[in-house]
Amino acid sequence: MYHALIMAGGSGTRLWPLSRKDRPKQSLSLIEERTMFQVTAFRLQPLISLERVHVVTNALMAEIFKEQVPGIPAKNYIVEPGPKDSGPAAALGLQHIFHDDPNATVAILTADHHIGKVQHFLQVLQSAYDVAQQDYIVTLGITPSFAATGFGYIEQGETIGVFNELTAYQAVRFAEKPKLEVAQEWLAGGKHAWNSGMFILTCKTGLREYARQQAAFAEALVQMDGSIGTPDYPTKLDAAWEIAPRKSIDYAIMEGAEKVAVIPVDIGWSDIGSWASLMDVMETDEAGNVVLGDHIGIDTTNSLIRGTTQRIIATVGVRDLVIVDTPDAVFVCPLDRVQEVKAIVDKLKAQNRTEVL
Repeated sequence: MYHALIMAGGSGTRLWPLSRKDRPKQSLSLIEERTMFQVTAFRLQPLISLERVHVVTNALMAEIFKEQVPGIPAKNYIVEPGPKDSGPAAALGLQHIFHDDPNATVAILTADHHIGKVQHFLQVLQSAYDVAQQDYIVTLGITPSFAATGFGYIEQGETIGVFNELTAYQAVRFAEKPKLEVAQEWLAGGKHAWNSGMFILTCKTGLREYARQQAAFAEALVQMDGSIGTPDYPTKLDAAWEIAPRKSIDYAIMEGAEKVAVIPVDIGWSDIGSWASLMDVMETDEAGNVVLGDHIGIDTTNSLIRGTTQRIIATVGVRDLVIVDTPDAVFVCPLDRVQEVKAIVDKLKAQNRTEVL
């Protein structure tokens, strides 16, 4: 059976002040009326029903998500004892799915991706499912539209075959975020795709890679498996989590995996990791602005203006800005410096300003 594992434990600090510790971006309505988590869960249908959607997150967010998508069974929420990056989270999810369905094939997805071409995305997932039956871990490589320096890349090698009208290739290597001249060279060469962070694999293949590359943690998960649904489970989970490596899934298993395939795709993908990337996928007005809330502007262009209060946001003679107004914080920043919002969050933490985190 085809299952989905949604990774939804991130904090989304780059969308502060809208995204907070107790309401990260996955739980918010950013692009449409539905929240990002709702969009992620519902766009999988009819290929993967809600009964086969599983979620790895923290205890607080699990309760919020249960209200947002009540069709996902409560038992499908897998709560991490604490944040340890995507490597341990994915392994924990795979072990739980394997416990119920040893023959499962799983699409590991995140709750904060925008996908504009949903029907094509479902076609891609079907193709990836077919490739995964040959014991490959399949990654979706986003066909680059420009020489991006903010994404990791995957280099493609020999052709594996055509599956559901899409070509799959051997993945030669994963590469970190490149310098501009390297990114330009890769774009021209046509052999590199952006690493989307979406992976499709059978539970058996994934857990075998964890056993090979993260042996102690994998063995602890096996010991935990027998306690799922029993009073011993929390103790066994804590024991496994204590030795879990603090690594992304890329570092935990993908870069060293024995059989990795990549399917280059154009699915209208965007990683909503900043205010600028959010602006890229939203409709603009005649002045190039994205406006949500009560705004009056004169000579205001190419700006994202978001209000969440009853206050009017008034602007004169500004361009290329992000302005976000919330009940307890206002954020103003040039579009080309939005990544630095994390420095603001770090400074607030250092000052123990927990009330706005």
